[in-house]
Order: sequence, then structure tokens, then C-alpha cells
Amino acid sequence: MSALAAAAGLVFDPYVITVILASAVFGIFVGAIPGLTATMATALLVPITFFMPPVPALGAIVTASAMAIFAGDIPGAMLRMPGTPASAAYTDESYAMARKGQLELNLGVNLVFSVAGGLVGVLFLIGAAPLLAEAALNFSSFEYFWLACLGLSCATLITASGRTRAVLSLLIGLAIGCVGIDPVAGHPRYTFGNVDLMSGISFIPTMIGAFAVSELLRGSVSGESTGVLVQEKVGALFRGIGEVTRRYWRNFMRGSVVGTAIGALPGAGADIAAWISYAMARRFSKEPEKFGTGHVEGVVESTSSNNSALAGAWIPALVFGIPGDSITAIVIGVLYMKGMNPGPTVFLQNPQFIYAVFIIFVIANLLMLPLGWAAIKGAGKLLRAPRRILLPVILLFCIVGSFAITNSPYGILVMLIFGIVGWLMEENGIPVAPLVLGIVLGELLEQSFLTSMMKADGDPSAFFTRPIAGTLGVVTLAVWAVIAWRAIRESRRRAAA
Repeated sequence: MSALAAAAGLVFDPYVITVILASAVFGIFVGAIPGLTATMATALLVPITFFMPPVPALGAIVTASAMAIFAGDIPGAMLRMPGTPASAAYTDESYAMARKGQLELNLGVNLVFSVAGGLVGVLFLIGAAPLLAEAALNFSSFEYFWLACLGLSCATLITASGRTRAVLSLLIGLAIGCVGIDPVAGHPRYTFGNVDLMSGISFIPTMIGAFAVSELLRGSVSGESTGVLVQEKVGALFRGIGEVTRRYWRNFMRGSVVGTAIGALPGAGADIAAWISYAMARRFSKEPEKFGTGHVEGVVESTSSNNSALAGAWIPALVFGIPGDSITAIVIGVLYMKGMNPGPTVFLQNPQFIYAVFIIFVIANLLMLPLGWAAIKGAGKLLRAPRRILLPVILLFCIVGSFAITNSPYGILVMLIFGIVGWLMEENGIPVAPLVLGIVLGELLEQSFLTSMMKADGDPSAFFTRPIAGTLGVVTLAVWAVIAWRAIRESRRRAAA
């Protein structure tokens, strides 16, 4: 209790509270701008935290990242441009709701369930950190291979465009993920002698191009606005939230728990948690045919998942010094910079700092409610902005975000290429989401497979010998069997018709 009291004294200091509030505003701004990410917000804060004591430094990172993950939902619903990768899984669903006149309900659901999901993740972080971190440490390359396969299988479940086109998009994404240095042989692949391509195709410029720039191109070519112009301003955000909670509370709980568990797996992160939770929502829904048409069920589960995953990613980072995602990788660097070695010893040597992180997480999620409401109300002005002003401004932010990731024109070129690719794909009915998923999980799939095969001397039965790997393998194969059975049944049905 003395450590908890000391932590409260450290957090509820006027200077620390000011830093938290400023970081919250900064995080919302960064997350709401297409092309800027939560990781970028965290990275931009690192030089500033260098001059801060440990508690305000950690408070700035926790608050900014939490706000940015939520704020990415705003442009996703209004402009079909996810502000962060964590919002990409349900961007089409949110935008479809907005086009149906349910913009307020969508943004209200995103706000309320982001807060609630974040708080559930914090509870797990506080109460179950050692247990979940120990489970994550039991994952070897065999388990990660099956986890990647299971995540890739979601590509056939998260789209309404047909399984064949989804698989085609997924294969394109996996092929793009092969560009760069071979993880085993160290030999360049598909680089054509270009030094920039040796590091692979950067994910963030790819996502910016595939989602944001392709939408700009679509709006420019078709003459349609990229915003939701069915209403002039955002109205009551919380009307209907009670009914949504009553109907979909199970989705909220499942998304929060799954998001926390996936966040605790090193390297997974909020974006993968959102993809998997959206796919689970569709798989277990009583109304799967409504997904893709503006159905709130998938939004509830995935927005709860990505916010809870943010706290879950801190579990291995704090307890064992293993980053759960790119944000906590930066956090570990900050901890070392402050003379705090992340791992079990930090609980013994500096318990007040750990409790301070817990308290800051709670404050950040509670602050999200009023600040998120204000951000949504202010963002409504985007709907009234003239296209001749809105399109160049969004493109400018896309260019800045792509350049900042690679610190070279290479990022801008990648963004433009995938903007054209994304536009051409969707013009021909091929979904973009599986392509992005293939790029995200392709590297994990290849590395874990090759590492596992070397460990097993080429024996594929080794993928089933470990208990967790065997369980994941059976589940993955069962999912594949169900997908194949449904595809055969649908083809027979079409043939009979």
C-alpha cells in the first residue's frame, strides 16, 4: 500500500497532470489525421520525454498512444480513411454505417467501447500481468506459425466481396511481404538492385496508400466527396448506446478479453487484435450477412479489442522486458533511458513506477470520454470542408506521414504506388483489407515457419508435438476445413441454380 500511495503522489502532481492533458490532445490530433499513427505519436514524444522525470515521461507515452488508437476511428467513419492501422479492420463497416445515416451511433459506439475496452485491458494488466506474460513466453516459433496462419485465415471472413477475391488479395499481400532480405539466407529478394527495397515494403506507407490515397483517387475520378455529406454536423453521440450494449455486451467482453490476450503476445499488437476480433464477430454472429453493410456488431467487438490490446502489450514489456508491439518497444527504450531495467526486478526496485503506470492508464481512458466527445464534435467540420481544400490537406498529411516513417522519398513513392493499386483493386471488386493483412502477418509467417523447420530438421510433425502448438494447429486446420466445406457447398448451390 505504501508503494501505491507513493505512486498516487507521483501521478497527481500538477506538472504530471498537465503533461497527461497535453499528451491526450496531441494523441487525439495525431490519431485523427490519416497517415499519422499511434507509433509515430509515441516516437515524436521520445525527444521530449528525455528531459522529463520517469513518471511524466511514461504518462505522456501511455496517454498519447491510448488517445491515438481511439482517434483513428474518427476519419475511418467520416472519410473511410483509418487514422491508425488499428482502425483499418472495421473502417469499411464504420463508413457504411455513416453512409446509412448512423454516423453518430458509430462514433458513439467507438468512443464508449474504446473507453470500456481500455479499462478492461487495464484490469487485466493490473491483476493478471505475471500469468499472461508467462503464457506468452511459452510461445515458440511453432505457436507463432499457427497463430499467423489463423490470422491469415481471417482474410476470408472479414470481407463481403467473395472468398476467391479475398484470397487473391491476400496472396498479393504475402507476395509483397517477400520483398527484402531473406530472413534465413540473408539474400536480397525482388529488390532489383534497389537499396531501399532491401528493407522491404514499409507497412505504414502501404496502408496510407491503400486506404487513404485510393479513396482520394476515387473521389477525384468519380467526383464524389470523400466525406459523409448526408448531415451537416455530428449530433447526439450517446443516443442508442444503451440498446447496443444490451444486445452486444458479449461481443464487448469477448473483444476485450481477446484483445488483451493478443496484445500480451510479443509482436502482435492492436491492429492484429482488431482484425481477429472483427473476424470472430462475423464468424459467431447470428446475422453474418449484415457485415459489410454497416452493422454495428463487428465495430463493438473490434474497437473494444484494439484498445484493450494496448494495455495488454504492456504486460510482457513491464514484466519480462519483451515488447508487445512497436509502442512498447519505444517504451522499453525510454525505461532504459531513465535507468529502469524492464523485467521482474522493476517490480522489486521501483514498484511505485509500475503502480503509477497503472493509475495513468486508468486516467487516460477516463479522459478519453470527454476529450473524445470534443474531438468528434470538432471533427464534424471536416464534413463541411470544400473538396478542393479537404483533398489536398489530407494528401499533404499522407505525404508527411509516409515520409516520416522512412525519412526519405521512398516512403512517398510506396504510398503513391499502393494508392493506385488499392484504387484499381477496389474498382474491380477486389478488397484491400486482406492485402494489408497479408503484409502484416507475412513476415511472421515466413520467419516462424523457417525457424520451426530448422529446429525440427524438416519434420512437419513437430508443429503438433507441443501442447499449445498442437491445439492451435488443430483449430487452424478446423477453420480451413470449414472454409473449404462452405466454398464447396456454395459452388454446388450455384451449379444447381
